[in-house]
Amino acid sequence: MYDLIVVGGGPAGLTATVYAIRKRLNVLMVSKDLGGKTNYRLALPWIEDYQVIRGLEIVNKFRSELEYLKFARHMEPVEKIEKDNSGFIVHTRGGGELSAKAVIIASGTMQQRLNVPGEKQFIMRGLCYSALSYAPLFIDRKTVVVGEGDLALRSAAELATVAKHVHLIGLSGVALGSALGKKLANSPNVTILENHTVVEVKGNGFANQLVLHSPDGGEEIIEAEGTFIELNLVPNSQMVENLVELDEQGRIKVDCYARTNVPGIFAAGDVTDSYAEQVLVAVGEGAKAALSAYEYLLPIL
Repeated sequence: MYDLIVVGGGPAGLTATVYAIRKRLNVLMVSKDLGGKTNYRLALPWIEDYQVIRGLEIVNKFRSELEYLKFARHMEPVEKIEKDNSGFIVHTRGGGELSAKAVIIASGTMQQRLNVPGEKQFIMRGLCYSALSYAPLFIDRKTVVVGEGDLALRSAAELATVAKHVHLIGLSGVALGSALGKKLANSPNVTILENHTVVEVKGNGFANQLVLHSPDGGEEIIEAEGTFIELNLVPNSQMVENLVELDEQGRIKVDCYARTNVPGIFAAGDVTDSYAEQVLVAVGEGAKAALSAYEYLLPIL
């Protein structure tokens, strides 16, 4: 039995695992990969790597440690986590069962995609999924935000402060009735295309055009130097959906110590209801979860 199992190999999971190792816990990280969303890096023809704050230096340092410490990682997705008399059982996709006294869930989220021609080809080449992360790179540029809810509204508002123009595609009247929606509707550098749908992404090395269908059945082409798909994120919390408390979006509820409502289960990063989907925030939350788990384990080690 392990002292601690960390589920997820992204920024939060990597940080939590390395912190646990340094606390001399018998820890195992279980994940399908190392790095999580940091494996995807936005490329733009006018930007050099040094101009982007990614948190990669920290993440890569922790990843390098775990690549060396093979005993501390198991590369396989997790299907389900159950509680038993001695702790918890982590069920992996291949049918394995791993036991631990405590668990940290750092499994991240899945980004919803448009699933249209050209999207896969241009992912992270002019087309990405986080205006919050990359908006400062689009000063005086033409941008597009595609989405249907609050996330798209916030992303468009973030871009509107720096971009030359923002096309906001796909929103309904309900979202536009909010205070932020009304503000965007009155912004001189924002064009809102209600109920339009994207049917294709085009480009020449980098995404630079979107083909749209309008509500009346017509077709329109929008030029853009940056396209952001801002559909709601889907938390990878299915493994504990019948074990810990989730919010209405399926995110794991945690307190300020990264604790769930189940003693011995902690959570960190984008899978939780913590604020902001950012690499550096996830790194900090992972460290916090590891320290909280260590404090929980001290009396029973």
